Amino acid sequence: MSTVGRENAEDLFAEVSKAADGLYTIRDTYFPTNPDEKTSQLLTLSNLALQLLDKIHPEKRKLPAQRASYEYLRGKVLDVFPEYKKEAEDHLSKAVKLNPSLQDAWLSLGNCIWKKGDLASAKNCFTLALSKGLNKGILCQLSMLERRMAQGAEDQVKIVDESIKHAKEAIALDVKDGNSWYILGNACLTSFFVTGAWDHGKLLQALKAYQHAEKDERMKSNPDLYFNCATVNKYLENYERALSGFEAAAVRDPGLNAIEEVQKIVHLLDKIESLLRGQTKVKRLASLASSLANVNFNGSYRKETIDCLLEGLNKAVAVVGKVLFFVKHDNVAPFHYLLCDSSQICYVLSVYRIHNEAIKEGDQVILLEPSYHYVDFSWKGKCYQFRSVRVDFVEQVLVNGKTLSPQHHAVQTSIYAQIKSS
Repeated sequence: MSTVGRENAEDLFAEVSKAADGLYTIRDTYFPTNPDEKTSQLLTLSNLALQLLDKIHPEKRKLPAQRASYEYLRGKVLDVFPEYKKEAEDHLSKAVKLNPSLQDAWLSLGNCIWKKGDLASAKNCFTLALSKGLNKGILCQLSMLERRMAQGAEDQVKIVDESIKHAKEAIALDVKDGNSWYILGNACLTSFFVTGAWDHGKLLQALKAYQHAEKDERMKSNPDLYFNCATVNKYLENYERALSGFEAAAVRDPGLNAIEEVQKIVHLLDKIESLLRGQTKVKRLASLASSLANVNFNGSYRKETIDCLLEGLNKAVAVVGKVLFFVKHDNVAPFHYLLCDSSQICYVLSVYRIHNEAIKEGDQVILLEPSYHYVDFSWKGKCYQFRSVRVDFVEQVLVNGKTLSPQHHAVQTSIYAQIKSS
């Protein structure tokens, strides 16, 4: 290809840099129904960017700084694709050798090496980049990498805490940057699961971060933001928001399994509604309820019926119930049961960190300090109304008058696959 020596090298470098940024915008915001369309567009535009870069005369690339910029931009353009490319790593490695102060090159090199699976070396690149000065983009990438490194690690909680810390540092540099808030939301959601899926405060922190992210217009095209926010709402039992969020994610990226998540929630709600409707005609409900009236337990708790619970956590309160059904559904966690109390009111019990075999149909349960939520909304013309109680610890449940043994703890469920992208 012929070169154009008389063209201003700096202008061409700026033009290629803009083209490279445009490539990454397409990568992160364009989600056609056919993924091949995206790949084809990225290939066409990356080839154009490389042709533009090659217009810079070799004589204009001899200075180390210009040569470093050339190698960096070539490597960045080549690395826009999801698969690892050694050619991209080679160019980016040359760039940081020629100009160790080129922070963006360290960032791109870290991302490239990450694809190869060498997470430790990728982290080293990000750390070196930060040594050149604080940068929100690098802090966000480091936070993302640390969440990935936490998978399967012995010190998961510590690593995810570092991820949260770096996301917060990115926000401190630019409080209006939606991507930094999004990264923080993902870190908090990960923390919820790696710490045992009991601390709903982590869910609330994630939800707040996602809500801040949504204020940034640039984030409105990010399907993963809507998917992950919907995931939080699902576990908070904000079912209407969860359904709306998953549908919004599906519109933005048909390739996500967001519609499947909608179907899972609707299936669960329909199952609950059907079981509740069936219990209104069951004569045995009265006899089951009467057996609960004289149940005794620790006097430090005040015995209440479901209709007396307040929204949220009910401290120093206990609820007695009879298990009518185990609600089978498609989600891994939590487990759901249909219970009735001594006043013959039926309600749904959601339990975390407790093995599904710990509570069986016909058992009598005492729930200590339950969290209460009244579900009431309409979806696609169908109304859902039911009382829901959530318990998070094995210590909160007595089954047939006995505490649950440690083996009744549920095996910790990994949710990484459900947390999308960055």
